Amino acid sequence: MAWLVEDGAVESAALIALLLGMEAKDSPILVVDMVEQGLDQASQEALIAYLRQRGPGARPLFLLTRSCAILDMAAVGSDEAIILCPANHSPPTRVAPYPGAPGYESVVTCLASPEVRARTQGVVAWRPQVA
Repeated sequence: MAWLVEDGAVESAALIALLLGMEAKDSPILVVDMVEQGLDQASQEALIAYLRQRGPGARPLFLLTRSCAILDMAAVGSDEAIILCPANHSPPTRVAPYPGAPGYESVVTCLASPEVRARTQGVVAWRPQVA
C-alpha cells in the first residue's frame, strides 16, 4: 500500500480489498471483475504499474476492465494478453495490442477514462415492456 500511495494512489476501502485479494494465496490464479471499481485514475495508474513489476513467477491474474488507465494498449507487455469477449456472444479471441490487429478497435472502443466510467456507473439499459 505504501508503494502505491507513494506512486500517487489514494488509500481507499476498494484498494485495500483489492490488495488483500491479490495477496491471498487461496488459489493458483485470481480473476478480478472490473478491477477499476472504486479507484480514481491515479490509483488505477499506480496499481497497474505495481502489477506490471510483479515478475514472471507471480500468480497469474485475469483482470476484466473497461478502463483505459488499467488497459493502456501502448503499454501492454509481452507477458500480458488481451482477450476480447464480444458483446454479441461470439467466442472470446486474443487481440494483439497494435492498431490494425483483428479486434483491436473493438477493445479500444470499450475502454474509457475513469471520469467517463464514473459518469456511467450503475447505468443499466432496458427496454420498456410492450403492452
